[in-house]
Amino acid sequence: MSKNSSSARWKARQARDPFVKRAQAEGWRSRAVFKLSELQGRERLLKPGSVVVDLGAAPGAWSQFAAGVAGAQGLVLAVDLLPMANLAGVEIFQGDFREAATVNVLLSRLAGRPVDLVLSDMAPNMTGTRVVDQPRTMHLAELASDFAGQVLRPGGALVVKLFQGEGFQEYVESTRSQFASVRMRKPAASRSGNRETYLVARNFRL
Repeated sequence: MSKNSSSARWKARQARDPFVKRAQAEGWRSRAVFKLSELQGRERLLKPGSVVVDLGAAPGAWSQFAAGVAGAQGLVLAVDLLPMANLAGVEIFQGDFREAATVNVLLSRLAGRPVDLVLSDMAPNMTGTRVVDQPRTMHLAELASDFAGQVLRPGGALVVKLFQGEGFQEYVESTRSQFASVRMRKPAASRSGNRETYLVARNFRL
């Protein structure tokens, strides 16, 4: 399939997608906001004053939503390899989270302030070859967990995008050793046929 043909199919799907239309009508950065809003409705992850770190944030819908709930007393830090346009109530950092320098920038900004919620919607550039894509995805998930272990307050929460496959179950079991509650969620806004699922871990234990 040609690149132009693939692009045309993507545009057609976007035009039909009710979540895309709703996001545009309501002023959200992307349809992904409805994944987090559903998780929020089920899990109550965010509250006024929350300190949030959003990994893989671009184009910024999750950070936008989090800042709206956290309010002026909260703090939302967003990081992505891609540039992001400014967002009210969000501090944006451009960098590769796989690199220690980017992690250190976030740690420096937090300056020891405990974090209530770490969000990770990170995913690698997909090749379409599962034996390549799955290890890359799990590596990003592990980086998110490692970071959460450094910054979360006792009782804090972690949300990570995962794909079913090699390393998935081991990751879930490892997370259960750190959190009192671990659930898998598939929001309605996750497209049918997409292997993605979200691990929601609550009540972090030091």
